[in-house]
Amino acid sequence: MLTGILAGLAAGALWGLVFVAPRMLPMGAGAYSSIDLTAGRFAVYGVMAAAVMLIGMRTRRLPTLRQAGAALFMSVLGFSGYYLLLVLAIRDAGTEVPSLVIGTIPVWVMLLGKPQGLRWAALLPGLALTLAGLALMMGSTHAAGQGVALHFWRGMLFAAGSLVCWTAFAILNSAWLKRHPEVNATDWANWLGVATGLGALLMWGVAGSDAGVLAGREDRWMFVLLCVVAGVGSTWLATILWNMASQRLSASLCGQLIVSETIFALLYSFAWDGHWPTLVQLTACVLFTLGILASIRAHR
Repeated sequence: MLTGILAGLAAGALWGLVFVAPRMLPMGAGAYSSIDLTAGRFAVYGVMAAAVMLIGMRTRRLPTLRQAGAALFMSVLGFSGYYLLLVLAIRDAGTEVPSLVIGTIPVWVMLLGKPQGLRWAALLPGLALTLAGLALMMGSTHAAGQGVALHFWRGMLFAAGSLVCWTAFAILNSAWLKRHPEVNATDWANWLGVATGLGALLMWGVAGSDAGVLAGREDRWMFVLLCVVAGVGSTWLATILWNMASQRLSASLCGQLIVSETIFALLYSFAWDGHWPTLVQLTACVLFTLGILASIRAHR
């Protein structure tokens, strides 16, 4: 159980980076598009996964046709579809509010993925602490950023779409791994990576910027660096860690661990903006942490 918890928290720390990455590049008209960053990140993930599969071809198993189909479907839910919607949300509504919307994923996963033998009363403390933290942060963020984003509500719709995608992914991914114990965490991450990489190339070919335009930009190396960091660290490695957590923990406890993604995303955002969190925001982060601890205690 401890290994699963640590793996889930580490995955959250890596995922939190992707909330800040879109803000490190100019995006919109005349700059990088949301498609460019999404496709770049997942193309790197696909290359990394394919390389690992080729290197270990003699020892690592290949997916069956049915397993490959499952990987393709899950890759859209948990990667390309989810992250494209998230990048669009960050473009329109900033970093903090979308990160808070995504922060409600633990609530939905906990409600939808509760083990049959676990009483609802045992989940209430962690659920209440998480909701209290979200309420505090929502109030603080709304007051601080009201009127700043021109397309705020459109961004909120994108954030809601990404929420639905990843909630479904978290529950279905956990269930699939438990039904297939013969598939280890790294193999499943690699299969997802190849499927996601193929989807990313298709996405970029249909709606991405021209390759010549991207190559001619002065900040192209920053774009490449962000794609590599996000593709290898925040996707390939984070997916392996998350699969390890999903194999060892219930879906509801895994869902609660996703709160760590919100905590790290907020910390990275504060660091990028160069300011300390307010007392209300700091209190919300403490409540999030206490909610994780309460949920771990409930699942013991």
